[in-house]
Amino acid sequence: MVSNKTNLSPARSKDRAKLPGLVNAHSHAFQRVIRGRTEYRTSNDKDSFWTWREMMYRAAERLTPEDIYDASRMAFLEMALSGITTVGEFHYLHHAPDGTAYDDPNLLAKEVVRAANDVGLRIALLRVAYARAGFEAKPNPRQARFIENDAEQYLKNVTQLGKYLGAENGMAWVGVAPHSVRAVPLNYLKEIVAFAKDEGLPVHMHVAEQAAEVSACIKEYGRSPLALLATEGLLSERFTAVHAIHVTAKAIRMLADARASVCACPTTERNLGDGIVPIDGYFKESVRVSLGTDSQVQIDLLEDARELEYHLRLQKMERAVLAEGVDVKSALAAQLFECATVNGGKSINAPFAAQENDEPADFFTVDLNDPSLAGAGEDDLLTHIVFSLSKTAVKDVVVAGKRIVEDGKHAQQEEIVERFKALQKKLWG
Repeated sequence: MVSNKTNLSPARSKDRAKLPGLVNAHSHAFQRVIRGRTEYRTSNDKDSFWTWREMMYRAAERLTPEDIYDASRMAFLEMALSGITTVGEFHYLHHAPDGTAYDDPNLLAKEVVRAANDVGLRIALLRVAYARAGFEAKPNPRQARFIENDAEQYLKNVTQLGKYLGAENGMAWVGVAPHSVRAVPLNYLKEIVAFAKDEGLPVHMHVAEQAAEVSACIKEYGRSPLALLATEGLLSERFTAVHAIHVTAKAIRMLADARASVCACPTTERNLGDGIVPIDGYFKESVRVSLGTDSQVQIDLLEDARELEYHLRLQKMERAVLAEGVDVKSALAAQLFECATVNGGKSINAPFAAQENDEPADFFTVDLNDPSLAGAGEDDLLTHIVFSLSKTAVKDVVVAGKRIVEDGKHAQQEEIVERFKALQKKLWG
């Protein structure tokens, strides 16, 4: 992780530069199995998040605990190879495919944690609460693996998982994640947030990812999702609104007033056609923004960082949108790099880990002779890294002082890949 004192500027030697480890604040690791399997039209009607979701359910229904371990380990391997050292896993697979509870209600969460720690990553297991299919709707049978009907049972399971992870010495910890206002009724949601306040846990929640969700929330509660959260006193500095795309300027100020944060997932958001996160509005109101790889369609957090700016350029048809009024050449890159590091760590309550010389114990190095960085100077190296780095440039990754990637390769890479290939063959033939 990165402490508040850590200098985000690359530490440069002759052929390498060292940077603080990247923090992926929003991940659904199991969705790695559907990469490349949803890129086609499913009907004559408009394809969207909602049609993609049905295809995702097809995979979620079929995964055994060992499958979830193998899929997660593949996703976490890719993260490690790209310089990510810490991940926030938004985990909502709890039961057997038919909805039957396992003897250990946290079995699948533990498999995901095992996968992350076997790869060498730190992980915040953001355990998801899910109670219904949507506003004023009964559970969808395809969501049988997700559902925990009441807050009492959910919080009991969170507490048990937290005690289990407490022995992981900073490599794994728990957070709460009410899935969304459409999936968690208000009273249930209030109990979760109150628990998180008492325990000092991070709270992550999908908020205003789709316009249809906003409309349905207004129909049920008479308020938009963020207005509901704000007026019910559920926002705080522990709260991270994931996506938060379809929001007004007033809603952005509500987040700012509560010192809550936003996690953007630009690659997934454009893949699903969700919309563009109004990062300029969040930056203007000093709302902290972190980043997530979400559906794992591509795992490259620096690509997500640059997309925060690039999506706005397409929308507004101008350049350097987020750098307005900033004269320092590297300032924009520094802002975006902070989203991929410090802000993510704060969002998931990652432990601060520093070496004796106050350099980050979690870091990655890049090869300055890689074609994507060749010719970068001292004053523009961070800009090269944020806007142009290829993952081929990442050479060493160290977590908690332990080297997990050396010269661009992970020690377990071949075995992880082979296991994942076998899983894909089983799932898709």
